[in-house]
Amino acid sequence: MVRLNKIYTRTGDGGDTGLVDGSRISKASHRMTAIGEVDEANCAIGMAIASLEDAELAGRLRRIQNDLFDLGADIATPDGVDGALRIVEAQVERLELEIDSMNAGLEPLQSFILPGGSTAVAALHLARAVTRRAERAAVSLAEQERVNPQLLAYLNRLSDHLFVAARHVAAGEGGDVLWRPGASRGG
Repeated sequence: MVRLNKIYTRTGDGGDTGLVDGSRISKASHRMTAIGEVDEANCAIGMAIASLEDAELAGRLRRIQNDLFDLGADIATPDGVDGALRIVEAQVERLELEIDSMNAGLEPLQSFILPGGSTAVAALHLARAVTRRAERAAVSLAEQERVNPQLLAYLNRLSDHLFVAARHVAAGEGGDVLWRPGASRGG
């Protein structure tokens, strides 16, 4: 278990930070950008949880928040470190099972969906968009350095999970808000 007695250390005042293996890197590096984007995705999921009435979905999302700390640790540990905490295939597969379960009762899409309808639906769509940004940052890191391919798969599946979760919640509130191409062109 992690134990933090002191919140500030002053060791990062020069613009660098420590990784799990003890090495130090720039806070502006691809690795730190990916860690920060994952942290922001986790916060956005927390906001979505706060707006949900569905206790089962909230529980799934809390488990995902825990996974995202694992994923952050995975990113913060360079390749080749023995005993490192890594995202594993079973975590990706769990997301897929949850997506399939939520999607089973939904009508097929007839149009693109606008991110709104209720606070909970909008919050889930925002979390999805932030997760996509985290995925892009992790892919950017993977183009520079070797990373665990399961963490990339997890982030990709997580945005799908959040999309289907938003649709699942919207279905209980009257349905998706659909995009109507050209609807506001005037006339």
